Amino acid sequence: MLSGMEDGTHLGDDLVIGGGRTPPHADLNLLRTFLAVYRSGSFTAAAPLLGLSQPTVTAQIRTLEQQTGRELFTRLPRGVEPTHLAHDLAGQIAGPLDALASLGGRSTVLTGRAIPVHLAGPAELLCARALPALASLVAEGLRLRITMGLTDPLLDALRAGHHDLVIATRRPGGRALTSLPLVDEDYVLVASPGWAGRIGERLAADGPCAAVRDVPLITYAEDLPIARRYWRDVFGKRLTAQAAVTVPDLRGAVSAVVAGAGYSVLPRYLCQDELTSGGLVLLHEPAEPPLNTLFLVQRPGADANPDVARVRERLQRAARTW
Repeated sequence: MLSGMEDGTHLGDDLVIGGGRTPPHADLNLLRTFLAVYRSGSFTAAAPLLGLSQPTVTAQIRTLEQQTGRELFTRLPRGVEPTHLAHDLAGQIAGPLDALASLGGRSTVLTGRAIPVHLAGPAELLCARALPALASLVAEGLRLRITMGLTDPLLDALRAGHHDLVIATRRPGGRALTSLPLVDEDYVLVASPGWAGRIGERLAADGPCAAVRDVPLITYAEDLPIARRYWRDVFGKRLTAQAAVTVPDLRGAVSAVVAGAGYSVLPRYLCQDELTSGGLVLLHEPAEPPLNTLFLVQRPGADANPDVARVRERLQRAARTW
């Protein structure tokens, strides 16, 4: 329990971390600084939230570590990673300090409202689905920081404390990260109406593998990751085509195919509007289209910022309709 309700009051002697106790003279200001660093992920990010300089934040954390006799953060090239003792301490003090901030009429660092939620994932899904789903929360005061990229480097950055949530294209290994299935995306083989008309007879007679043989392939990367999987899972064959166009953003692939550049294999959610309007045509409808499960992965300790839970819950609810 906190022993006082004013700035500068100290902790009682019953706050335990890692088998030890914080000293009776531990200043609430040090704990506020600790919580800001814990929630924001770096000394630099915490400083403006507290109205302090970065060296002052660093000095206060060092003082608290000296007082507790424990290392609370692992220093990284970018930011810090809380130790298990920091997670323990944050779990004990976040509620009382948030309540104290609320009583004092302050809704800054301690309430978590002023701290952005760092969300990362594939550019296409973030732009087409996640950001629209979170728009109303932003209008209510949520602050978001978005990073786009590939799953492996984003998960590495999550482990290092740079993100709160990552939408991943695979479940991360190990038990250190909490992950929940978010949505199953299915893939479709598509072309423009012009190309569909040109290969229509061959499509009906010989099937899609033969029909698209001379059609330019638009794909995400040189190794054709999505198209290769479609050929393997749906046709049971190895795709031998070479890419005519590679574009590391599937929204670009949609645009190219709609404009008549060739054919592609795309996530259905990303091109559903074009399929509905007739801008794209399905070249094949398998009984069981290949699926890829996306996971929502959370950094340990991220729930100390209540907005992280709000974002997670909103994404889970919205994903039911994606």
